[in-house]
Amino acid sequence: MKQVAVIGAGTMGNGIAHVFAQHEWSVALIDVQAAALERGLGVIRKNLERQVKKGTIAPDVPDQVLARITTETDLETARTAEFVVEAATENPTLKRQIFETLDVVCGDEVILASNTSSISITEIAACTNRPAQVIGMHFMNPVPVMQLVEVIRGHETSDETTRAVLDLAVALGKTPVEVNDYPGFVANRVLLPMINEAVYCVMEGVATPEAVDTVMKLGMNHPMGPLALADLIGLDVCLAILEVMHAGLGDPKYRPCPLLRRMVAAGHLGRKSGRGFYSYTT
Repeated sequence: MKQVAVIGAGTMGNGIAHVFAQHEWSVALIDVQAAALERGLGVIRKNLERQVKKGTIAPDVPDQVLARITTETDLETARTAEFVVEAATENPTLKRQIFETLDVVCGDEVILASNTSSISITEIAACTNRPAQVIGMHFMNPVPVMQLVEVIRGHETSDETTRAVLDLAVALGKTPVEVNDYPGFVANRVLLPMINEAVYCVMEGVATPEAVDTVMKLGMNHPMGPLALADLIGLDVCLAILEVMHAGLGDPKYRPCPLLRRMVAAGHLGRKSGRGFYSYTT
């Protein structure tokens, strides 16, 4: 059994831990907040139970998967990991601090991957003494369900590191796509301008959120409308990604819609806050 450390127990982190553990990796799920770890394990348990109900896994699998996951609050526990995936909050300063620590704690041969959805892998790698072994491994939400993994090469990421991560993604049952390190990579560079334009349609009174989403679902064959998807992603996350692309590319087409900024300021973040473009009840 191989050992992986997953940094961050939020939506993406617990999903990544779930997938690794289900593929027989020993997982150290690390988060500074014990409450976040407890919530993360609860989500993993519920998702495993959902898989049992759907008949995709046997009834005895959830206990086996959960037994492979340990929870920790100290990055020092990543010392024994053979591979690391960082899935902390989408904050450049925080990610740099985490990678600086991991660079000291982890063995020289260990690859350090980031699940960042928009922050420069090159900048993260520059905070370490192993830039050739730093790479992006951007899973999609929900991680146990979605097939795609964007594998992002930083300026100094080596061919060997890239091949190892591409192979690992396949071994985890995912389909990896190799991309280069530019703001937003591919997935969010294409997706977020669409979401942003949908928000402008609402702000300018072109149509209601329901109408915008219906047009995109029935007219463009999208499984989910862009505003419902924004609520799922988190409006704060959407805003942060747009700001990274706007700053990094300098193109006004990535300028976040003022309505999006206002909703985030009001705490209307989507599903996680109970209110975004739609209302949600638990």
